[in-house]
Amino acid sequence: MTSAFLQELIEKPITGEWGSEGEVINVLRTTNFNNDGTLSFDNVVKRDIAQKKVEAKTLKRGDIIIEKSGGSPTQPVGRVVYFDKEGVYLCNNFTSVLRPKQELVFPKYLLYILFSNHKFGVTNGFQNKTTGIINLQLPRYISNLQIPLPPLPTQKKIAAILDAADALRNKTQQIISEYDQLAQSIFLEMFGDPSLFENKSIAEIASEEKYSLSSGPFGSNLTSKHYTNSGVIILRGTNISSGRLDLSNVKYVSEEKAIELKRSLIKPGDIVIIAVGSSGKALQVPLVLEKAVMSQNFNKITPNLQKALPTYLEYCFNSQLVQNQFAKEMTDTVRTFLSLTKIKEVKIPLPPITLQTQFSEKIALIEQQKELAKQSLAESEDLFSALLQKAFKGELVS
Repeated sequence: MTSAFLQELIEKPITGEWGSEGEVINVLRTTNFNNDGTLSFDNVVKRDIAQKKVEAKTLKRGDIIIEKSGGSPTQPVGRVVYFDKEGVYLCNNFTSVLRPKQELVFPKYLLYILFSNHKFGVTNGFQNKTTGIINLQLPRYISNLQIPLPPLPTQKKIAAILDAADALRNKTQQIISEYDQLAQSIFLEMFGDPSLFENKSIAEIASEEKYSLSSGPFGSNLTSKHYTNSGVIILRGTNISSGRLDLSNVKYVSEEKAIELKRSLIKPGDIVIIAVGSSGKALQVPLVLEKAVMSQNFNKITPNLQKALPTYLEYCFNSQLVQNQFAKEMTDTVRTFLSLTKIKEVKIPLPPITLQTQFSEKIALIEQQKELAKQSLAESEDLFSALLQKAFKGELVS
């Protein structure tokens, strides 16, 4: 298969603009980048930009926007997204526009190839780091990056295959989101009127066992020097992503250290509440964490199962009613902090245990379906990655 350097396939890159304060022109930032090559048009800022620059730099359908500054060790600079929207939009000065020469390259095909280069680490070779900021060496990237270049009809066919695979994973992700929305709807339908139920403080619904209400260890009780390669998992703030448990990067402590930190031991059915940063979000400890220790980022509640069930408490604590109460109790120091002392006094509506049981059973059925959808999502992600790699190697369409 023939190939061409990227600079041969695009017009001269268009630099971004930031302009001045105002409410006139839509400006896309890297915060509008999704990591799947698409743009989010939520929270688009508006700026004042000279009309001459607007006329020269307005985005067109089929443009590819590349991130040229920012990034991190876990998310290298050089992400690309596809612009496909009506209206007047510019991009900001941390990005540039790559406008494909459509007589040579199909825009969506080029997007997928550039996306592959970033995903599979090729773009990393065009990074440099200055004053703590990771930048993309855009001129070198454009002049040195080679793009496999089959005939235009083949490019369109490759793009169509990848579009279909991408649509499959997006549809599956949407199904998972709809299950989450259904669970929230059931909670509101059953418990949306808190005046129907008696109120109890969180301390009153906790188990009578020792350390049923406790905080993670502070200071020298648990630091990185205590980490081991195996043993008992430490639940840290980094293990919670968008309110979900993420065990892709776990740390451990020894069994001996875990025994020493007995106040901080957690088990399935406990509720942990984030105490630092995005304080107040609650998570039920799942079965996969048969035994774990929580870090100082968390407070723990072991519920009295005669009064309150974990599933109900998780949804109740994350409801707007209780989140508002948590917000009032947060201490604003360097980072917001929610202490166990404050949590214990917060009052929550406590429905009859029979009603909580009905709710828990409904949520369990939804979670079963979600797990099946997550398996499908993992398979569709694998399929998309495999097809992307074939396209990257020029092997997707013979």
